[in-house]
Amino acid sequence: MTDTTTIKHPIPLTSGDFTQAEEPLALFAEWFAEAVKAEPNDPNAMSLATVDNSGLPDVRMVLMKGFDADGFVFYSHIASQKGRELAANPKAALLFHWKSLRRQVRIRGLVSPVTDAEADAYFATRPKQAQLGAWASKQSQPLESRFAFEQAIALAAAKYAIGEVPRPQGWSGWRIAPAQFEFWHDRLFRLHDRIEFRRAGPDQPWLKTRLYP
Repeated sequence: MTDTTTIKHPIPLTSGDFTQAEEPLALFAEWFAEAVKAEPNDPNAMSLATVDNSGLPDVRMVLMKGFDADGFVFYSHIASQKGRELAANPKAALLFHWKSLRRQVRIRGLVSPVTDAEADAYFATRPKQAQLGAWASKQSQPLESRFAFEQAIALAAAKYAIGEVPRPQGWSGWRIAPAQFEFWHDRLFRLHDRIEFRRAGPDQPWLKTRLYP
């Protein structure tokens, strides 16, 4: 005989915590702080979705390097696949998935380049080997061999052996200004908690909706 006790008397659908939030950025900050403590690797890792000229989606993992009321920031090569796609269609979607916490956050919005000053400041914080790699890599372009890449790194290391490594002009960052958040938390029997925030513009209020899982 199958035990259906937990089916007949499930845990409450309203958790009484994050579903009561009225502002998404503060909630994200709270969840991210918990992820930093819980996730063993890269709690700032996020999937970045873009589309190409034909409308075919692209997605890849990148690292968030900062967030505030203006949006979520990451850095890469301007001439990379994602850089070219964002230049042609400056809209993107992000996904944070913190498996150990059984949570995910989806974000959608418009994209804009960071300032040169912001890019310079962040590039200066990177380890020197990562700075040299940015000079050596023609990201997303065909590479004839690993040896060719290692040669390019060696040339960059020789060129900038002394002193600071400047930021390549083809390397910068982007900021995704969120127009939509969705917070999802795993619950038993797929009775998940899921809430969405939307706003019509940067200065508009957030509207919250609870969604079926």
